[in-house]
Amino acid sequence: MAEWWKSAVIYQIYPRSFADSNGDGIGDIPGIISKLDYLQTLGVDAVWLSPVYRSPQDDNGYDISDYRDIDPIFGTMEDMDRLISEADKRGIRIIMDLVLNHSSDEHPWFISARQSRESPWHDYYIWRDGAEDAPPSDMGASFGGSAWEWVPEVGQYYFHQFSVKQPDLNWENPALRRELYDMIRWWADKGIGGFRLDVVDHLGKDPDRGITVKGPRLHEFIREMSREAFVKPGLVTVGEAWSADTESAKLYSAPDGSELSMVFQFEHIKLDQAEGGEKWDLAPLPFLRFKEVLNRWQTALSGQGWNSLFWENHDLPRSVSRWGDDGKYRTESAKMLALLLHGLQGTPYIYQGQELGMTNARYPLEEYRDIEIRNMVSERRAKGVPEEEILRSVHAKGRDNARTPMQWTDGKNAGFTDGSPWIKVNPNHADINAASQLEDESSVFRFYQTLIRLRKTHPVFTDGTFEMLLPDHPAVFAYTRTEGGSQLLVMCNFFGDTIPDPLPEAGAGRRLLLSSYPDEKPGILRPYEARLYLKESE
Repeated sequence: MAEWWKSAVIYQIYPRSFADSNGDGIGDIPGIISKLDYLQTLGVDAVWLSPVYRSPQDDNGYDISDYRDIDPIFGTMEDMDRLISEADKRGIRIIMDLVLNHSSDEHPWFISARQSRESPWHDYYIWRDGAEDAPPSDMGASFGGSAWEWVPEVGQYYFHQFSVKQPDLNWENPALRRELYDMIRWWADKGIGGFRLDVVDHLGKDPDRGITVKGPRLHEFIREMSREAFVKPGLVTVGEAWSADTESAKLYSAPDGSELSMVFQFEHIKLDQAEGGEKWDLAPLPFLRFKEVLNRWQTALSGQGWNSLFWENHDLPRSVSRWGDDGKYRTESAKMLALLLHGLQGTPYIYQGQELGMTNARYPLEEYRDIEIRNMVSERRAKGVPEEEILRSVHAKGRDNARTPMQWTDGKNAGFTDGSPWIKVNPNHADINAASQLEDESSVFRFYQTLIRLRKTHPVFTDGTFEMLLPDHPAVFAYTRTEGGSQLLVMCNFFGDTIPDPLPEAGAGRRLLLSSYPDEKPGILRPYEARLYLKESE
């Protein structure tokens, strides 16, 4: 019970884009409830919901104005209670997205805090004295512009690492921390199965020293939160930490449970950008470096921590468009990426539509909705960056690639809504949709379903030790997982060329459990071919 999440598969839902029940063009909680049978068919153990709390939606719900209420665009608290109950009936836990680094500027705490320095909530936020035209420092916000915003009513600046409407919370204040812990326990008492902690590595920030992540009190705060708030048995806690390395990950996910259940880290995600640049500065994926990074995380955390396994989420582009082939070999490359990931040690995450091989959507710039995209476009236009270069970056890395509506059918609006969708549906839903894949035994969906079933059948997926094979091969990602008398062998051709099989004897004494192609061709690996073998001693 305590570590159910180690053998689990978690499915992430971005609620506004999943399923709309009332025709307003925005996905909602009743829509999610209507698709629980689909998730049960897939076989997942838990659903991570991006935020559904009350919010002005400046950053699509990551700006929370009431931690104990549901935003009306998603439904009611009664709907939320019903979702928890109905999911539980199907053996699915609900994991809430917990945003503790900042609130909305429309949260009652901040509304009061900005009116007077004497407000009891003023110190819930980070304020510095200054003059209107002289910010405390030149620190910039992640979404563009200064990280400091002037408030004339109090003659001070407040600090915000993200949108100006997302003032950072002051974790140095014990009263604030107690309020947050009480809220966490309140949700846990409702039957929530766990929490994903947004940008958890920012909680110990020290803006006076220019420190936004890995602050001096970060792990002290997390350990206190674990003791005070994560008290319900079996609660899973996932820390999103863009700054994590393998050493800090051992603290975040220590086996003694002193901090969090697992870390959600991004070292592999940041590899395909130009050296010294930001995510919009595109570069080819350095494959050998990619293998080295995944190998290091697998070996360093073995027995000393626990990792989240993912290619996609609501902040990232579609993996089949990023590292596969979303044209000719879309199905094969989607299966290859799935097998490579699910064979590793850690807890795999499936982002909605990933199990269908959904792709990036290449829209004109004016059709994107994301605040990060809009700010980047403005800044790069001001710097004279050519329009086609901006568009290429957005098409490759924009967050809205993952936020287009879930493709349920080949019908109107992909079956997502009867109304006008909040963001345009990808036109390829006519070919890529859940309805058709449920009927096709060779579909990407059925491949994921089989992977999940295999993980539950063979403990080696959870407990097996990892060994990288062929570390210097320029096209093949291969490894074994060994536990007791069982050994998995995973072999993936990561690219779109047919190549000689570098392990021609791999099948000897092993059973082929799964392959991205329906047949075997000895001596070669076809484009994006992936194979999973199992050897079991008598």
